[in-house]
Amino acid sequence: MHQFMIQKIVTLPTVNVPGLGAIDLSINNSIAAMLLAATLIIVFYALAGKGEVVPGRLQTTGELLYGLVDGLTSSIIGHDGKKYLPFVFTLFSLILFCNLQGMLFGWTGNFLGFTASSQLAVTLTLGMMVILTVIGVGFAKNGLKFFKLFAPSGVPWPLLFLLVPIEFISFLIRPITLALRLFGNMLGGHVVLKIFATFVAILLAMAPAYWAVGALALSSVVALTALEFMVAFLQAFVFAVLTCVYLNDVVHLDSH
Repeated sequence: MHQFMIQKIVTLPTVNVPGLGAIDLSINNSIAAMLLAATLIIVFYALAGKGEVVPGRLQTTGELLYGLVDGLTSSIIGHDGKKYLPFVFTLFSLILFCNLQGMLFGWTGNFLGFTASSQLAVTLTLGMMVILTVIGVGFAKNGLKFFKLFAPSGVPWPLLFLLVPIEFISFLIRPITLALRLFGNMLGGHVVLKIFATFVAILLAMAPAYWAVGALALSSVVALTALEFMVAFLQAFVFAVLTCVYLNDVVHLDSH
């Protein structure tokens, strides 16, 4: 499990922040990986956004990703979705690049291949960002009517005593479910790949009689790697979809 361990890269002093206590400003491999992912996003879209008449591969990929998220916000949130496209697209891009970074550069053994999205602290922070944004948008757009979110219209009032607590608890656990889904899939996928790859190395290092089994296990590793790439994309996509759904709940509160 050493590939998931947090290690300091640059040691910086600890500062005391009123209300928060002591905060270590040191840069670890998780922070460095996220900074690298953000840099790669900027470089990628800088190259993909040149607007060539005949789009190349980078531009085509960039336009497909942007069109995908744009379609999500428009179809789920509606006309107001354009307002929230930058937020959703930023989340989608960061999660996608963090996921792919661990797959593409994992062989380096340093922060270049560290999967930040396999850390619960990172995914929970992203989940809290989403829910705080939803709460902020809800109050800004609806004021105190935001609390109608927990009491859907058309429900007989006796049922509200049961339904309101359920809706409130469901709302509170949204960031937790967002965090656990992303964290669990990325952690589990990397662990399974590591186990199968180690199994292949052991078999191929043994007598030739075991090589056939090793070759079969190697084909399984190739298939799992392809599946993990698909999961890396799907998890970023699902996170973006759920963010749009939660925003839609407060943007169109009257239809809830």
